Amino acid sequence: MEPKLMKAVVTVGQGGYEQLVYKDVPLPTPGNGEVLVKIHAAGMNNTEINTRLGWYSSSVTDSTNDTSGEAGADQEQKSDGGWNESTPFPLIQGTDCCGTVVSTDNGSQHLVGKRVILRPCQRGEGFDNVWLGSDFDGAFAQYIKVKAEHAFAIDSDWSDAELATIPCAYGTAENMLHRASLTTGETVLIAGASGGVGSAAIQLAKRRGAKVIAIASRDKHPQLEVLGVDQLLDRNDDLISLLGENSVDLVVDNVAGKQFPTMLKVLKRGGRLVSSGAIAGPVVDLDMRDMYLKDITLIGTTAWDAPVFPNLVSYIEKGEIKPLLAKTYPLEDIATAQQEFLEKKHVGNFVLMPEQG
Repeated sequence: MEPKLMKAVVTVGQGGYEQLVYKDVPLPTPGNGEVLVKIHAAGMNNTEINTRLGWYSSSVTDSTNDTSGEAGADQEQKSDGGWNESTPFPLIQGTDCCGTVVSTDNGSQHLVGKRVILRPCQRGEGFDNVWLGSDFDGAFAQYIKVKAEHAFAIDSDWSDAELATIPCAYGTAENMLHRASLTTGETVLIAGASGGVGSAAIQLAKRRGAKVIAIASRDKHPQLEVLGVDQLLDRNDDLISLLGENSVDLVVDNVAGKQFPTMLKVLKRGGRLVSSGAIAGPVVDLDMRDMYLKDITLIGTTAWDAPVFPNLVSYIEKGEIKPLLAKTYPLEDIATAQQEFLEKKHVGNFVLMPEQG
């Protein structure tokens, strides 16, 4: 019989690391159409930190790093600071999960005993969407319940921690490239290329036959070279002098901040810029002439298109992509992991490992 309690990290409100409480909580019970998954590994992303900080609030204009230094127990709570405006605290965060289905209410017996990864973005009508670990309890725990349709059995020799690097980062990157219709022979410029989404975008763009130019701090270049990047640039390089105006077909930009205007300069006429984040700052300068005179398309992406996650599973099973596991931590050491994550010295993804019992 499964235990009635489990260990979890509960985020009790907006603020600093004191808001992350490791404690016993009730074991979730799967309802109709749901499965209970024993979590082996849980990936970590910017989203969890941003949500804890209330960074999504329209009142915040700084980067995640700048905001994190100011967060504390007395932080003013922002009602619109969550992924979908208001976060339902207390909340078990955690967007990424690899685990084993241990039980189901009914109708999904074929999944019991299977190793699965979970689709974190649950899209409804139109672009309505809710997210695992942001809108309802997520993977920073020993167990999780989800709708069976979002649990994807996977046949792979990757470790649990390696599979836990995939869902959010690779799903976000795949959705961006899918929505932007990147094709063979095009040139794509990827900002923030050493992060989870950026490094995933490199692999997924190369898989599509694109030429990839990647921006990352120079000390991370050796780790990105092995991914087949065609040209590596430093974050402080002058993009216009090195690439020239009107030189790339697509910009993948989850960085934003001060360099955003330059991104439009290097795009070709009819080019596209796709974004699903703004880690260097959400408020940017935009010269509308650079957009409309060059017929630029700006693409915002949050809700995932239906093919995205099944595509990722097939890429893994066919050996077309590989995981970039930067480091693992015990689940209870989440504060230390998030502190190191914000230093941005790593390439790839951090993963938290719940106690197995």
